Amino acid sequence: MAKRIFIWVGHPRGTSLSHALADAYQQAAETAGAETRRMNLHEMDFDTDLTEGYHARKTLEPCLEEWRENTVWADHLVWVYPQWWGGMPAKMKGVIDRCFLPGFAMAYHEKGPWWDRLLAGRSADVFMTSDAPVIFDALSYRRAAKNQVERTVLNFSGIRPFKTFQFGPVKTAKPRKIEAWKCKAAARGKAIARQPTKA
Repeated sequence: MAKRIFIWVGHPRGTSLSHALADAYQQAAETAGAETRRMNLHEMDFDTDLTEGYHARKTLEPCLEEWRENTVWADHLVWVYPQWWGGMPAKMKGVIDRCFLPGFAMAYHEKGPWWDRLLAGRSADVFMTSDAPVIFDALSYRRAAKNQVERTVLNFSGIRPFKTFQFGPVKTAKPRKIEAWKCKAAARGKAIARQPTKA
């Protein structure tokens, strides 16, 4: 059974290194036999604001319905995006705010502080780009963006983070370095595609 991979590019612009990394991952995964679906944030048209929080439900736009369907369909998720101000871009966060709702991503217990992780059984790779050197990000900010996506988004809803890759600094990267990053993304896509899939 082919691995089902949902690739989501979370860059608000239509062209970026994030797209190039996703292209490399997707091509390698498909060549290795995986079935992929992909969505690009810049093509998604929706209201980012969860105005009422969880007190009132807001009708999901078609692209958000599609995004949720792809997430449920997938064995493995791939999120590719730039790190901005210690986290993900605001529009990308808007997708999560609107889509990862109680009843879809988690179910809070009526009594007590605990919850059920409704997206369990899936895994994820995260690719982040940054202008800050990775070592600086680790020493100064303790990898805040990595902790955000792994702990408070993916793991909270039951998705097992396989690996988070961070490439940087992008602004000073030479073509050879960028090509090496793309090769690393391709190698990861190939490896994930070849992993056994649960029946």
